[in-house]
Amino acid sequence: RQRVLHAAGAIFAEKGFQETTVREICAAAGTNLAAVNYYFRDKESLYVEAVRLAHRLRMEHTPPPRWPANATAARKLEIFIKNILTRMLATPNVQWPMRLMMREMLQPTIACQPLVEEFIRPQLAQLMDILCELLPDGTPEYRLHQIAFSIIGQCLHYRVAGDFVALLIPEEELASHFDVDQLADHITRFSLAAIRGYGRTEESPTKATTEQPAATNRAAERP
Repeated sequence: RQRVLHAAGAIFAEKGFQETTVREICAAAGTNLAAVNYYFRDKESLYVEAVRLAHRLRMEHTPPPRWPANATAARKLEIFIKNILTRMLATPNVQWPMRLMMREMLQPTIACQPLVEEFIRPQLAQLMDILCELLPDGTPEYRLHQIAFSIIGQCLHYRVAGDFVALLIPEEELASHFDVDQLADHITRFSLAAIRGYGRTEESPTKATTEQPAATNRAAERP
């Protein structure tokens, strides 16, 4: 079962669900054609399990973040961001899980909903809790969601567009200033500055006045 699952994950990551055949999965796993039906019922169920395995392997490589009980909200955000970047950018021994995860994010399939409920939603809830500490009481949930997705989007950019980043900036700069630690520091600083400004007013920037904005009820401390 494990041989079939790992073989399927690698091929799904390379070719996608539609282009992958049960025959080539079984050949790669060294099993007969009945193995997929015996262990997983069909290719669709095998794909769902492969996506689950991919995310589980990524989480084992970089477990969910933890922080000290006395950590400030800003420090929690920094730890959270570094954790996400490490999972996205650090290269483990098994590389197909990240490729399969990216494929599923860009072209969602029947595996997407279980993935979201089991793995993604708990991480979003963790980030939302941090944002609730940083933003004023009563901030609408849709605003929290928008800000959370903006933070994740910054992290995801370096995974999705990493090759373009490498083409756009000098090699020496890339090596010196774009490792996980420095990106985590930058994204944290940038996000906290945005959150401080965002928390002051709900008015659109295009309609902003010169009035002094009210202070937020919580300080977004520098980590």
